[in-house]
Amino acid sequence: MSLTTERKAEVIKANATKSGDTGSPEVQVAILSERINTLTDHFKQHTKDNHSRRGLLKMVSTRRSLLDYLKKTDEARYKALIEKLGIRR
Repeated sequence: MSLTTERKAEVIKANATKSGDTGSPEVQVAILSERINTLTDHFKQHTKDNHSRRGLLKMVSTRRSLLDYLKKTDEARYKALIEKLGIRR
């Protein structure tokens, strides 16, 4: 259900703005998007798992806040990120 360390490293490497970058909004949004996608697949089999659904909604809210921050500070980076990750707004 959670990300493996290898997959998380791939996501960080693909979205990092510089070497050693783990805290930029782009990386955080990419990791959250990956976790959201895995949970979405989980809910296709386990439709009544409401405890995990609460966690999913929390992750979506956190991702939305990070995207709002990124849009407010640098709209070009925001547009590039949602295009790259395929997030619909």
